[in-house]
Amino acid sequence: MSEDTRAYHHGDLRHALIAEGLDRARTGGPAAVTLREVTRAAGVSPNAAYRHFSDRDDLVHAVANLAQRALAQAIAERVAATPADLAPTDASIERLRRVGLAYIDFARAERGWFELAFFTQDTDATSGIVTLDDEIVAPFKLLMDTLDEMVEAGTLAPDRRPLAEWACWSAVHGFADIAVHGPVRLQPEPVIDALAASVVEAAITGVRGTAEAPVPA
Repeated sequence: MSEDTRAYHHGDLRHALIAEGLDRARTGGPAAVTLREVTRAAGVSPNAAYRHFSDRDDLVHAVANLAQRALAQAIAERVAATPADLAPTDASIERLRRVGLAYIDFARAERGWFELAFFTQDTDATSGIVTLDDEIVAPFKLLMDTLDEMVEAGTLAPDRRPLAEWACWSAVHGFADIAVHGPVRLQPEPVIDALAASVVEAAITGVRGTAEAPVPA
C-alpha cells in the first residue's frame, strides 16, 4: 500500500491539498500556491495531485474559491451585526456601509487571501457580474443583494440600480488595494480607518446620486 493510499481515502486528498493551499496563500498570496509545495506540506508526492487537479491553475482556482468564501463570511458577519433598532431606510444604507468596510478590513487583515480571492475568475462585464465556475462569486453576490435591498427600502432609486455594484466595488476594491500595496499602507491605523470610511461614504453617496433618501412616490 502506498503512502498516498495510507494517508488519504476517496476525495480526502483533494480537500487536504486545497486546505494546504489556503493555508499557504494566507501568508504568501497566490505565488505560494504551487503543486510542489502544497503536496509537500500534505505529505504526498507531487504526482498525487494530478489525480485531482489538471495543473497549478486548477489548484489555484479551487483555493481562490475558498478565499472568496472567507471574504464573504467576513462581510456577512459584519452585515448581520447591523443594529436592529435602526429604521429600515437607515438600516439598508448601514448594511451597504458595512459591506464596504468589511471588504477593506478583510484586505488589510488577510492580505494573502485578499490577493488570491480575485486572482482567478471568469468575468462577464456585459451582465455586470463577476463569476467563478459560472456562479456569481460570494462577496459580489452579497453586494448585489445589499443593493437590491436598498431599492426595496427606498434608499436607492430603481433607475440607479443597474450595474451599481461595479461602481461600489471599484471604489472599495481600489482603496483596499492601495491600502495593502500602495502608500496608504504606511499611514497609522487610525488614518487608514478614517480614509476607508471616507471612501465608503463617497461610494454610497455616488451610487445613490444623493446624500438624502429619495422621497417616496
